[in-house]
Amino acid sequence: MNDQFLINFTPQETRVALLQQGAVQELHIERSSARGIVGNIYLGRVVRVLPGMQSAFIDVGLERTAFLHVADIWEARQNGEPPKPIERILTEGQSVLVQALKDPIGTKGARMSTQISIAGRLLVHLPQDRHVGISQRIESTEEREALRARIHALLPLEDPGGYIVRTMAESASDEELAADIAYLRKTWQEIRNRAKTAKPPTLVFEDLTLAQRVLRDLACADTQSIQVDSRENYVKLRSFAEEYMPQLTKLLEHYTGERPLFELHSVEEEIEKALARRVDLKSGGYLIFDQTEAMTTIDVNTGGFVGSRNFDETIFKTNLEAAHQIARHLRLRNLGGIILIDFIDMESEEHRAQVLAELHKALGRDHTKISVSGFTSLGLVEMTRKRTRESLAHVLCEPCPTCGGRGEVKTAQTMSFDILRELLREARQFTAREFRILAHPKVVDLFLEEESQALAMLSDFIGKPISLHAESSYSQEQFDIVLL
Repeated sequence: MNDQFLINFTPQETRVALLQQGAVQELHIERSSARGIVGNIYLGRVVRVLPGMQSAFIDVGLERTAFLHVADIWEARQNGEPPKPIERILTEGQSVLVQALKDPIGTKGARMSTQISIAGRLLVHLPQDRHVGISQRIESTEEREALRARIHALLPLEDPGGYIVRTMAESASDEELAADIAYLRKTWQEIRNRAKTAKPPTLVFEDLTLAQRVLRDLACADTQSIQVDSRENYVKLRSFAEEYMPQLTKLLEHYTGERPLFELHSVEEEIEKALARRVDLKSGGYLIFDQTEAMTTIDVNTGGFVGSRNFDETIFKTNLEAAHQIARHLRLRNLGGIILIDFIDMESEEHRAQVLAELHKALGRDHTKISVSGFTSLGLVEMTRKRTRESLAHVLCEPCPTCGGRGEVKTAQTMSFDILRELLREARQFTAREFRILAHPKVVDLFLEEESQALAMLSDFIGKPISLHAESSYSQEQFDIVLL
């Protein structure tokens, strides 16, 4: 695949771009003021238990209380017995060790679990469990059993804990596996020691930085290079790699070119495209992305694409290209939750099946858990993509102060009618010598031209003069009426 990672450092922000075949596929952004908390372990305090919802709210020291469901409580799922109700496990004021499964998103607090997992380079340690699991990406039954036997042979007899063997452990030596086990056990012991002496709410373990997680989680056998544009951080990453994953040190490169690293590889341009509502296709068609709190909808349009053979072929070719771009932009924008895709209607069942197969194939490159339900009775493709952090737009943008996130503003004519109604209301309520309208220049121009007669009629009706003043700093929906 020839994966290439570009790591851009600024004092308060780290940005990582994943390139495949020279095209940007993923963007990860971490700010020092708002680092993600997934993987962090907290000693929290139970604030409230809700038996009706079988959940609890936990104070872990964040802005909003975190959410813990009974399904995520390790004690509730032991020995194959029916899970205990949450009110028999937790009580208000109780201290509890929890790990973040999901970052706070929108108005929702972080989601927590009491089942602790600590990720290493080759293994994931589950200190409360006793079994050894193997990554589903390792498909060979013989290889899976051989790996399981090797791990069991390396584990200490006393308090071995549980482990999940990651894909990259497939080619690891026993020495490398033993080193990872030792590192994970030491980390767990440090967490337990901190939790014994801490007072809730306290952060007892913080996950690695974004740049370090690239080395631990994302770099793989397909990785060609990892370019870093900061000398200081390159040295830190190299030191981290030498200690925990020496095989990656040869991939690390310090970029010293004159042009900014992201500009050189057109990443800045791709970020702008990923924030746009419209995405143009090479064929002349285009996609429209609409993101709401509940779901994301994607509309496919033919645009200016005219097929060489017939209209059905035009639609089919546009939908095929759209399937690839949709899969890429889901990763690029980090869109999650429910996703509805409105492909252009296709008469041929064969064409529908091929478009769906192409979408499945393109989504196969995505590491995030995805479920595609296929075409609904309305001809929409319904799918879900696991959401663990904010989308790119939510990280980089905020609602428009002019329209409040609607994506539309009232027309100048609509505003002129609103102002006339407000003038009449104020004239009945207050006594003034004169009324002055302060509004956007386009609204004032409308009053001087098309709506001048309506303004004059109102002035005659209330028996007071009305003057106008254009405020260029006002938005089109903003106005004031001053009583003189």
